[in-house]
Amino acid sequence: MADGAQISAKPAWRRGPVLRLLAIALMAEIGYATLNLSTMPVYLTGDRHFGQGVMGLVLTAFLLAEAIFKTPMGHLADRLGPRMLMTLGPAVSVGSSLLSLLVPHTGGGPLEVLAFVLLRALDGLAIAMLWPAAFAQMNATVDDADRQQAMSLLNSCYLVGIALAFPVGGIVNDLAGEEWASIILAAVLFLGVALASWFLVPVLKADSSTADEAHGSVGIAGFVDSMRQIPEYLVLSAITFMGIGFPTFIFKLFPRDQFGFSETQIGAAIFPGAIALGLASVPMSRLGEKMGRVRAVHLGLGLAAVGMAFIATGMFIPPLRQPWMLALGGLPVGIGFLLTVPAWLASVSDLDPRRRGANLGAVMTAQGLGAIVGAPVGALLYEKLQPLGRALHLGAGFGHYAPFLACAVALGVGWLLSIKILHEKKSSAAAAPDEKLVDEHGDGVGKTDGHPPEAEEIFAAPGKPLAETDGPDVSDLSRDR
Repeated sequence: MADGAQISAKPAWRRGPVLRLLAIALMAEIGYATLNLSTMPVYLTGDRHFGQGVMGLVLTAFLLAEAIFKTPMGHLADRLGPRMLMTLGPAVSVGSSLLSLLVPHTGGGPLEVLAFVLLRALDGLAIAMLWPAAFAQMNATVDDADRQQAMSLLNSCYLVGIALAFPVGGIVNDLAGEEWASIILAAVLFLGVALASWFLVPVLKADSSTADEAHGSVGIAGFVDSMRQIPEYLVLSAITFMGIGFPTFIFKLFPRDQFGFSETQIGAAIFPGAIALGLASVPMSRLGEKMGRVRAVHLGLGLAAVGMAFIATGMFIPPLRQPWMLALGGLPVGIGFLLTVPAWLASVSDLDPRRRGANLGAVMTAQGLGAIVGAPVGALLYEKLQPLGRALHLGAGFGHYAPFLACAVALGVGWLLSIKILHEKKSSAAAAPDEKLVDEHGDGVGKTDGHPPEAEEIFAAPGKPLAETDGPDVSDLSRDR
């Protein structure tokens, strides 16, 4: 482009298109997390008198729909353009939020439960429209040199949005004196996101010359295609987000039950962490770029696993069941994910430019599937291990901390898998001339001469790490999140 050099001279976050996209993404995630993570557990168990198990069923419908539809919605984002999906998704959630207040109260009867399952499934479809489209839009907005930083910023909007939802939703409910007040707030946010997406996000035209090949499959077939191309990223996504899922459903119940916090106190405790995540996103992105993507994934997952294990010590040592332990352990967890997630998402986006939306959707589908497995299991551990803790003279806190231990184990497994699957770049000799190698884009590579110096690993096939050979070491051939 004519002014490409002038644009790239600015930091990514200071460019108008990037900044607008970040603001839209942050507002959207605050809305979705406020509705489905902060408000619904309290609203359904309190105002609607649902049991915890039924509440878990409703939230699982949200996660399941999100996971099922992210890959096909990624294809639609590639075909129709990200702006359309970023507008339609939040518009759907405006209706689902307001309809939640109109469902008749029947004391948790079957029809009432079914209505909330369907409404939360609509929210899952809506957020599945939004995020693959937002990532695809960001990828098209920045150049290769700034992609990892831009993806890190967008991922930070996701994390900060979730963290801000708890103080925002809790304060609104406490001020209004109603457990449904933040549902109205979420609907207003969704309306703002839909309007902003339509009027502020530029239209991207699909490449008609490659559309048929790029969109030859949707749904399960599309996920299978991505599984063949980028299996290591899907496996890592599923394992790590299964770990994240373990404490998801009990995240707001835990400080209430363990520490006696109110909704406002919960929000006040989370808010500093949210601000820290936002401030650290750019420095962590730059650090990840300097380290290289493979090392960023290794270090990030390792930090997250160590931090979560630190929190989980309270399961076995009652004196360590303190809020400050939770905050201290949360620091490496947050830093770890700020390093890890942008590194592999940026790599996924570069594997096949024609399938950016589809591959990103597949990664997010794997994340959703992992969370679907972890979330109900974590809630079950939270409830069922409390009696065991009392029998062992460790108290109910034994069950309260169980999901954090499960999370630490899953993150540790993900870290080990990352070491096995993702190979570090080494500085060594070139590959043998007769070896037929291809990089992550499928292009032939025979020598290191002329290969991009910033690249970090090479694949024997798209998405498959190169195996070691008896000949010269070729694991150091370069590549670029």
